[in-house]
Amino acid sequence: MTAAAGSIGKVSSADTAVKARQSLGSRIVGKLSGGLVRAVLLVVGLFWLVPTIGLLVSSLRSPQDMSASGWWTVFSEPSQLTVDSYRKLLENGDITDSLVNTVLITVPATVLVVVIGALAGYAFAWMEFPGRDWWFLGVVSLLVVPVQVALIPIAELFGNIGLFGTILGVILFHTGFGLPFAVFLLRNFFAEIPRELLEAARLDGAGELRLFARVVMPLGGPAIASLGIFQFLWVWNDMLVALVFTKSGTQPVTVALQTQVRQFGNNIDVLAPGAFISMVIPLAVFFAFQRQFVSGVMAGAVK
Repeated sequence: MTAAAGSIGKVSSADTAVKARQSLGSRIVGKLSGGLVRAVLLVVGLFWLVPTIGLLVSSLRSPQDMSASGWWTVFSEPSQLTVDSYRKLLENGDITDSLVNTVLITVPATVLVVVIGALAGYAFAWMEFPGRDWWFLGVVSLLVVPVQVALIPIAELFGNIGLFGTILGVILFHTGFGLPFAVFLLRNFFAEIPRELLEAARLDGAGELRLFARVVMPLGGPAIASLGIFQFLWVWNDMLVALVFTKSGTQPVTVALQTQVRQFGNNIDVLAPGAFISMVIPLAVFFAFQRQFVSGVMAGAVK
């Protein structure tokens, strides 16, 4: 009996030692793998930022320095840095007007898509009306319609009603093509809200609009923020729709920069700061709402 107990004790102590060694080895491998992953992500992030850094540095150099050497030489010669290009940019009426036009197009197109998409998503998720599922199926089917197919027909329609070449026409186009995805996304998100919560609000006397504003909208904040970021980035960076539906005086910054390249191929002192400003504004919007964006993505993944 004593011998058996001794052997059992030896086996258990050996197992404990093996587990300890495995645990130590696992910890070491975990630390190494974690450090390796972070290093790889850091390298990828730096490579991703190289074009942005290069554009920023180029926008702070004179045309003579840009034609004489690469942007990376500024690290050995910091005296090359100057803000004269931004001063010339502010004096260029075409670029400044196009930036204003971009804001006038992007903000309404984003707000309209978010508001209409949220209302429609709530209706498809929680309101009963004839043909609801068929209407939703029709909206979802519009996701497969490419933008290029609708350019010529809508251009003719806008020409007949006097909207072609106007900022309102571009806003309506972006709104129309942004709504199918918005309705699809928000309807699926709103449908996951517990029914008991909505029924409790109705028992307290809340109507549909109050229920939507006080219960659904706060709970759907992450999804709405994600949708707003997607729509803002898509409209701000668009050039195809703007090339077709705008004309001189209503062009956004993407078209204005392309026009500057075509007309003044060596006008780099205006193009570089203009391109950087057009890029940094959507980046600022993304980073400002990145917490809500990640929350919306994670919520959609969990559900």
